[in-house]
Amino acid sequence: MPTPRSIPAILLAAALIGLTAGRPQPAAPATDATLPLLTTRGKAPAAALLSRTQPEPPPGARTLRHQPSPVSVRRPARPDSERQDPAAAPSPRPYLHFARTGPSLSRADHFRVGSITKTFIATVVLQLAAEHRLSLSDPVAHHLPGLVRGPGVDGRTITLRALLTHTSGLHDFAAVTKGTVPLTPALAVRTALAQRPSPKGRWAYSNTNYVVLGMVIERVTGNSYATEAERRILHPLRLTGTSFPGARTTLPSPHGRAFTGDGRDVTALDPRVAGAAGELISTLADLNRFYAALLSGRLLPAPLLREMLNTRPAQGHYGMGLSPRTLPCGTTVWGHNGRIAGSYVRSAATRDGRHVVTFRANTDKPTIPALESAVLTAEFCPRSP
Repeated sequence: MPTPRSIPAILLAAALIGLTAGRPQPAAPATDATLPLLTTRGKAPAAALLSRTQPEPPPGARTLRHQPSPVSVRRPARPDSERQDPAAAPSPRPYLHFARTGPSLSRADHFRVGSITKTFIATVVLQLAAEHRLSLSDPVAHHLPGLVRGPGVDGRTITLRALLTHTSGLHDFAAVTKGTVPLTPALAVRTALAQRPSPKGRWAYSNTNYVVLGMVIERVTGNSYATEAERRILHPLRLTGTSFPGARTTLPSPHGRAFTGDGRDVTALDPRVAGAAGELISTLADLNRFYAALLSGRLLPAPLLREMLNTRPAQGHYGMGLSPRTLPCGTTVWGHNGRIAGSYVRSAATRDGRHVVTFRANTDKPTIPALESAVLTAEFCPRSP
C-alpha cells in the first residue's frame, strides 16, 4: 500500500505517462511511400535509401570550415570532426533514416556509384588549384602535351575548366563502348578522338573529360587519382566503405547482387570500363557524409566551392562535378547521379549540406532515372499539413 508521501509521486508519474501516450508520433517520411516506385514502376529488383539531416547549430556556435589540404603539408590530417576548436560547440548528431524495398539490400552494402566518381575527381582538381599546383585556366596540353589532338580538337585550346564543366567538345568514349569494354585512359581518349566532337563551349556530358582530368591529377602530383582522393578525401572524412577498385572486379563485403536491365548478373565487373569517370565503390552513409562535408565547406575554400557551383559556363546544366536540380516546391538540390552496369545511384543535398539523401537501385534499367524526381521531391519538399 503506498504511503501518503509517495502518492504525489505516483500521481505525477501517471500524468507524465498519459502525456507521453497522447503525444502524436512523427509521421513516416514521405520517401517510405515513394521508394517502392523504383521496384513497382521502375522494375528494379530492390532499392534502398539513406537520408541525413543535420540539426541547426546553437545560436552563436562556430562551425568547422575548410582546412588546408593535408597533402600540402606532407603529414596525415586528422578528420575535421576530431580537430579541437575551443570556441566551437560540438555539432548535434545528424538524424538518419534508412528505407528499403525488395530483397537482399542492406544499409551497409557496398555498391558501384558510377559517375558520382566525378564529384570526387573534381574536388581533388579544385584542391590542387587551391594549392596553386595547377590553374583551371591551364590548357590540357600544358600538362598532357600531345594527348588531346585530332580533327576539330586541340588540347592547346581546351582548358581544365572546360573539362570540369563538360564544355570541351570531347566526344564521350562510353557512347562508343556502351560501358562494357575495359580501356586504359589513353585508349579511352583515342576512342573519343576518333569520333566527331561536340561544339566547343556548349555543354555536352562526356565521360572522356573526367578520364583526362584523372590523367592530369597523376601528372601534377606524381600519384594516381585514386591515391590523391584517398589521401585528401577518403581518409580525412573516414569514408571507410569507399574505394577505387582499379582492376579489381569484385565488391567488398557486405554487398548485394547487381543486374542489368535484362536481368543478367553483373555483380563482378571490370571497373576499367569507366576509370576516373565512374569506377568508385561506396556506401549510402559514406556518400552522404562526403556531400555533407563538401557542401558545408570542409573540403574546399569558399571561392573554389562557389566556382564548383557556378553553372553559367555549362548553360545552367552543370557546375564542376555537381549538378543542380530544382524540385516542384522550388527547392534546389545539388549532387550527382551515377549509372553503371548493374547500378543506379543518386545523391542530392541542400546547398549548405545539412540535408542529404542517397538512394540506389541494383539495376541499370532506364526506367529508374525517370522516377528520380519523385523520390527527391518526397525527401526535400515539405508535405502540406
